[in-house]
Amino acid sequence: MKRIILPGTSFQGYCVIYRYKWNNQLIRSGMNIHESSKTKIIATIGPASSPEDRLRALIISGIDICRLNFSHGSHEDHKIVIDTIRKINLELGTQIAIMGDLQGPKIRLGEMKEGVIVNDGEKLIITNKECTGTQERIYVSYKEFPEDARKGEILLIDDGKLKFKVESTDGKENVVVRVIHGGPLKSRKGVNLPHTKISVPSLTRKDEKDAKFILEQELEWMALSFVRSADDIINLKRMIRNRKKKTLVMAKIEKPEAVNNLKHIIEESDAVMVARGDLGVEVSFEKVPLIQKQIVQQCIKKSTPVVIATQMLESMITNFRPTRAEANDVANAVFDGADAVMLSGETSVGEYPVEAIQSMQQIIDYAEGTSFVHTHEHLPDIDSVSYVPDSVCYNACKMADQSGAKAIVAFAVRPETAFRLASNRPKAPIYIFTPNRLILHQLSLIWGVRAFFIDPEKSRESPFDYSLKMLRTREL
Repeated sequence: MKRIILPGTSFQGYCVIYRYKWNNQLIRSGMNIHESSKTKIIATIGPASSPEDRLRALIISGIDICRLNFSHGSHEDHKIVIDTIRKINLELGTQIAIMGDLQGPKIRLGEMKEGVIVNDGEKLIITNKECTGTQERIYVSYKEFPEDARKGEILLIDDGKLKFKVESTDGKENVVVRVIHGGPLKSRKGVNLPHTKISVPSLTRKDEKDAKFILEQELEWMALSFVRSADDIINLKRMIRNRKKKTLVMAKIEKPEAVNNLKHIIEESDAVMVARGDLGVEVSFEKVPLIQKQIVQQCIKKSTPVVIATQMLESMITNFRPTRAEANDVANAVFDGADAVMLSGETSVGEYPVEAIQSMQQIIDYAEGTSFVHTHEHLPDIDSVSYVPDSVCYNACKMADQSGAKAIVAFAVRPETAFRLASNRPKAPIYIFTPNRLILHQLSLIWGVRAFFIDPEKSRESPFDYSLKMLRTREL
């Protein structure tokens, strides 16, 4: 490790730059590791990736955001991971953000006896009274199901592998269903009700406790699952404001209602995730590719960061390399202009988490080096309340492209400046200087943006001179 001290900048009048060697790879601190790629990587942290040495390897391999899935694990478990990520950030000088992903009203089976298999045409009872499931009766965690269910509605279990049809309900405890496509019933598998209007709020009691913990830990991002309307986002943001926090909210699109209310959800959200797992079960699977492209296009137009998630490199849970179809999937997300792509089981419980990140980074690097990456020029709306900043950012990107500028440099005290610049997807990299350390990490999610901390009170130079000196020192 080599320590270089440059007089006259940053902390106590000095800017400290570290260079690390890891597996013979030279690492520069101060930004996340892969400085050249514009599309960011989110990795879900779980048993396969939470040990400190494995987390460090993942960060060095290319991740920008660590996702903590609050469907699993205790607050104590998550606290250990949070502390480890922040320790590695200090050690490597990186700015890896942390996103807490709330479970939402996820419906699951209860405990099942081993070896339960249901066959086509059979009938069974679904109850809201806890019991160990058998071939005749199973428990689901959705207490209001007997009240909300209607005859003829469809119920899907285990990502749609099993399909049932509602025959009748007593409105209180039990629902009789007929098996349309049978198979093995296993404990804790997810249940989807694509045609049932569920009455459970998007923010459950468990979510409220988890959100409080996320805010106490001051995580940079919070994802809300099973969003149905803009009100779900508004309510969560109200909770954040009431606690005087600045955590940004990401809406996960995985319900048909969310697709129908997409415009307003995008307007109220700080970012949007195309959560293709449950979305692909809740709506017809052939519609998902078009829905994905529509969401990306609308988000870019509204300067809202957008993430593509679920099954991107699914085969790498058990294989050391991705399939050709998976490589195409990741590349197409890059071509469409997604801000970030996300890995779930591949890094949380998979056998090859580091290789999965390395493979995804390789695909991103090659895709971004081609001529197929689309520009996303969109004129500012003169009727918009944000017309002036939209116009400034649009024209900055336009001028940078026309002049062949090496970089676009901006100073920001709010993340929206970076959002607006990035939404134009300029050819030049975007360097944001901010006095806010929270924003420094939040911008790790944003396409093409690299952020730097600047402390005007401690710097002996103007912010403009300081920024140029830092960029030149880093050979950027």
